[in-house]
Amino acid sequence: MLIRFYVENFSSFRTRQSFSMIPGKGTLKSNHKTTPVKGISVLKAAVVFGANASGKSNLIKAINFGKKLVLEDIKPGQKIDYSKFRLNELSIAGNSRLEYELQHNGKNYAYGFVFNKDGIVEEWLYEVTKKSDKKIFVRNGSSFDLSYLISINKRKEEKQFINFIAKGTPDNKLFLNEIRHRKVKENVTDISDITNVLDWFLNSLKVILPEDKYNVGLRFELKDDEKLLKSFEQFLEYFDTGIDGVCLEPISVEKVDIPDFLLKRISDDLLNANSKEKRAAILSDNNTTYFISIINNEVGYHKFMTKHIIDSGKEVLFDTSEESDGTNRIIDFIPLLMDLLQGDNVFIIDEMERSLHPNLIYDLIDLFLAKSINVNSQMILASHESSLLTQKLLRKDEIWFTVKETDGSTTIHSLEEYNIRFDKKIRKDYLLGRFKAIPKLGNRNNLTVLPNQ
Repeated sequence: MLIRFYVENFSSFRTRQSFSMIPGKGTLKSNHKTTPVKGISVLKAAVVFGANASGKSNLIKAINFGKKLVLEDIKPGQKIDYSKFRLNELSIAGNSRLEYELQHNGKNYAYGFVFNKDGIVEEWLYEVTKKSDKKIFVRNGSSFDLSYLISINKRKEEKQFINFIAKGTPDNKLFLNEIRHRKVKENVTDISDITNVLDWFLNSLKVILPEDKYNVGLRFELKDDEKLLKSFEQFLEYFDTGIDGVCLEPISVEKVDIPDFLLKRISDDLLNANSKEKRAAILSDNNTTYFISIINNEVGYHKFMTKHIIDSGKEVLFDTSEESDGTNRIIDFIPLLMDLLQGDNVFIIDEMERSLHPNLIYDLIDLFLAKSINVNSQMILASHESSLLTQKLLRKDEIWFTVKETDGSTTIHSLEEYNIRFDKKIRKDYLLGRFKAIPKLGNRNNLTVLPNQ
């Protein structure tokens, strides 16, 4: 679970901004809070609103960038590819910072790093408790404080190995990333806190960008094909798509109309996933949907087909490219919703409402919150859909706004900061600009390129 996220000098963020999933003082909708982990409970949902170019997507990109820096390998000497805040000289010359406070497997952690294009300046990992913070490791440039890790790994060879890995960590690489790619776990007694945090980034934190289905596929857990198809059929009926059934048609890899390099990358990711369940991915090309799954350590390929009953009673199969964009969008989110309700998942989704009717996006959030009473998972969205701005659906502390300041930077704040009654209709106030998160339109008379009427 995500507790808090901090971002500074990244993309449109200049000063340090904090996005928090810690519940505020409100007592309403207590079922929106998770079961506490060592005294810390977090919210299950949040929606970030704001004008175009205000920084909603940049917040999600920052979270995703940190995940990639933790998990993806980087070549020695390679520059770290990202953009600082470019409208301020001090920011251009300065360092950037990302920090995650997270819950995983019964523990709370604070993990973060300071960096620039040339490398990692600082890195730290603490276990957070109610009484104190326990330092797991701290890195300052090429210097490491590994005293805790050294203390719990008693053998001389283990201590030497941990120090060797730290000293061998390239300047442009996170220590967590080096641990992930150097098989440290097999050579020491206990680095469980580090592997726990790595597992959160790898298997719990799932960032869904608008084109991910087409570029990297949408991953999810797969119990079994029969249960999966039954779930799809029930959801597609619930959402009134007019589809009578679904099926998976086995196909050879040669008939999957997806670039070979992309298929290989997704297959490798699924094979390497540290998951107790079978893994699968949805991947599309021109709305033709393919399922790639791992069964008995083998990659299987299927085309997802929908069923329609015609007037004669005969069953006809349709390619998903023949269904509407809205139906395909629903197909995307059914396995993700199922994953959420399995627990221990954090889905962060940009533009979830694309091609969906406002009532559907509202109901998807409401359905998740209603069915996750005893489930610790989170759904965090960036959205323009103002119909979600109601306290009938969300708590005040679950509603966030991004604001583009006069210097071009992004700041974020929560509705919790405003003194608003529960029965207050906040959508109208939002559109009127009370929460600062709407576009500032110019004077039409200055549009001299348009013809006069």
